[in-house]
Amino acid sequence: MSTNERWLLPQGIDESLPAEAARLESLRRKLLDMYASWGYQLVMPPFIEYLESLLTGTGHDLDLQTFKLIDQLTGRSMGVRADMTPQVARIDAHRLKKDVPNRLCYIGTVLHTRSDGFGGSRSPLQVGAEIYGHAGVESDVEVLCLMLETFNTAGIKDVFVDIGHVGIFRGLAKQAGLDEESEARLFEMLQRKAIPEIEQFLAELAIDKDVGGMLRALADLHGNADVLKRAEQVFVKADPLVKDALQYLVTTANQLQRRMKDVRLHFDLAELRGYHFHTGIVFAAFVAEQGQEIARGGRYDDIGKVFGRARPATGFSTDLKSLVNLSAGVNQVISSSAIFAPGNNDDSLHKAIAELRAKGEQIIEELPGQTAGAAEMNCDRVFVQRDGQWLVEKA
Repeated sequence: MSTNERWLLPQGIDESLPAEAARLESLRRKLLDMYASWGYQLVMPPFIEYLESLLTGTGHDLDLQTFKLIDQLTGRSMGVRADMTPQVARIDAHRLKKDVPNRLCYIGTVLHTRSDGFGGSRSPLQVGAEIYGHAGVESDVEVLCLMLETFNTAGIKDVFVDIGHVGIFRGLAKQAGLDEESEARLFEMLQRKAIPEIEQFLAELAIDKDVGGMLRALADLHGNADVLKRAEQVFVKADPLVKDALQYLVTTANQLQRRMKDVRLHFDLAELRGYHFHTGIVFAAFVAEQGQEIARGGRYDDIGKVFGRARPATGFSTDLKSLVNLSAGVNQVISSSAIFAPGNNDDSLHKAIAELRAKGEQIIEELPGQTAGAAEMNCDRVFVQRDGQWLVEKA
């Protein structure tokens, strides 16, 4: 790298200058205060861990996204976190060891080997909240409501939620007796909604005709709430596991709409985000003219098993940088109300400065040789001395 390119950052790695950093910090504080008001306790997992912790159990899906290195002290493989959820599961299972429902939240930088679509960044500021220790619709609904309240706090409007349940496809695949390879192939086709390929593939399998028809129907079961009524008719001959998953989805949607009456829901029974990670409800949030989801989440009841306690779990995560970029105030610079203090060794001036700083005022002191005054330092007020007293006046 030449000397005139040393300022360049790697692709997908960014930094925040003062104006953006101020907006990020302002929203971070608002969100953490809001989460605390809901009973969510903040945790701060380490930025780096042994790979056995980061990539065990449901964390294996993160393998390709994780930067890896060798610990020079032990010779063991370590990874830079690509997702904080496995870390929080470890904290709940191994460190806190509570038997009651446990609400945890977090915020911190994660690092990806490749961009996953969250604003094109490989270093998102991941924000999330999770409930451990409760298996039921109520905790899924609470997490969904908290995600929507996150958008409201950030000033993001016109959000719609895409929601499904991995148990429907998983139950149908089991009913059809699909082996692991066939299930993976069909899963991939469903994500692309490649209906001709799905039909041809199912025709080549030696499975029950009715089950094949239900698997084929998954690609068409997306849209508004009418989809759920159609699904009940389509899955008449499905195993109880499938019917239970569908009823769980119906109940979750009904309770969510009772609590958040303006929520816009889109149902897609073939959308299986994090299929190998999630165990129940899955969801993602979108806004108009934004191709990628702005938040995602769902239920992942097996996540703590590798840490000794397979507690039920549900949660969501998003990227603070994306929230700030999408918020209503994205183009607004946070105004800075500051006071300019002239360079002066007067003890009474220093006392006045300290008193006002203790009250929350921002005060910028002039340095020797400085030519910039109050206006150049973005100060709207100045200290002036009148009759031996230091007063604050408009600049």
